[in-house]
Amino acid sequence: MGELKIIGTAHVSQKSIDEVIAGVAEFEPDIIAVELDPPRYAALKQQDAGGEAPGVSDILKGGNFTQLLVQWLLGYVQRKIGMNVGIEPGAEMKEAIRLAEERGIRIALIDRDIRITLSRFWDGMTFREKFRMIYALAISATGVGGEEIDIDALTDQDVVTLALEEFRKFSPNGARALIDERDAYLAHNLIPLVRGDQKVLAVIGAGHLKGVTQYLSEPQTLPPLRDLTKQTKRLPWGKIIGVGVLALFISLFIIIACSGVGMDVLATAFLWWIAINGTLAALGTILARGHPISAGVAFSAAWLTSLNPLIAAGWFAAIVEAKIRKPAFSDFKAISKAESITEMSTIPLFRVVLVAALANLGSTLGTVLYFLFIFPLLGIDPTVLIGEGVANIWEIISSFW
Repeated sequence: MGELKIIGTAHVSQKSIDEVIAGVAEFEPDIIAVELDPPRYAALKQQDAGGEAPGVSDILKGGNFTQLLVQWLLGYVQRKIGMNVGIEPGAEMKEAIRLAEERGIRIALIDRDIRITLSRFWDGMTFREKFRMIYALAISATGVGGEEIDIDALTDQDVVTLALEEFRKFSPNGARALIDERDAYLAHNLIPLVRGDQKVLAVIGAGHLKGVTQYLSEPQTLPPLRDLTKQTKRLPWGKIIGVGVLALFISLFIIIACSGVGMDVLATAFLWWIAINGTLAALGTILARGHPISAGVAFSAAWLTSLNPLIAAGWFAAIVEAKIRKPAFSDFKAISKAESITEMSTIPLFRVVLVAALANLGSTLGTVLYFLFIFPLLGIDPTVLIGEGVANIWEIISSFW
């Protein structure tokens, strides 16, 4: 049986870097296992800028712009803490990799693919948890209400336990995906490494130390690995709601047409649909500091995309924005290095995603407001209109019997 030494680190701590250096020197491991997956390992290794511009299809892949923005904001908040103490986030992982390469030590990547983690994290949270998460990230990113943080205390288990307990209260489903599942995944990958006679030094975040240690001491409690990597299957609520909106829209216009109030009222109702959806989608684009042409496209597309659950106004606005701003591959690195939200918002790729997200949000808000206020805008009593419309529809149907 091999030997295992685990170092619990804070990802923005000089103390953690020193512990990694000392651990490698004293333990002399045959394997250094790091809390990284292949995509993040490649990101840490790839320091050169440049490359070809990502295609618009890559930017729009998946269409979940809010999730991508949350990922970037999470990275920014961690980076902001690191900047305050002069340490680059992930510096202790870089140091572990550097020492391994310098000494010819095997590197083991033991964390779950970040794309799976973020997908399970976002899909698993309730709407309330998502709203609270975005709000908290926005507050953290803007620095409102900030407090002094003792970075070195972030590796103290009492402090870590308290922080994790607070996070579980804040978002129990998010904590399950980000912490509990990854504790099990890390343990799964460490077990085969220590079955031989080699010495393994594991460098993981302090928040995982307790969970991983417990799983290693009681491996029979580990959930199956396949349960930690499969993509969660949820009802496609976006499409379901989209179909519902289309049905409601068609029903509304049939009732108006059959109520006898006149075609001018029907035309006015349709013009309000275009105006409210388009204006708010364009406003979202403008708030994202999108190009006026992108805002015009959002306005033009919103009325139609709100009736189609498979497309969104933000996609069209983002395509135009990408054509105008021309994001480069180097934008990914620029976003990961941005020192302020203002700086981040000047990066073309970030702007494209923000335009898509806020244009979609504006269009969605426009749809909700339309159905709430269309009858007051038309100056019509909805109970009378619906009653007359339904009666006339029933009369038409009955005439065919």
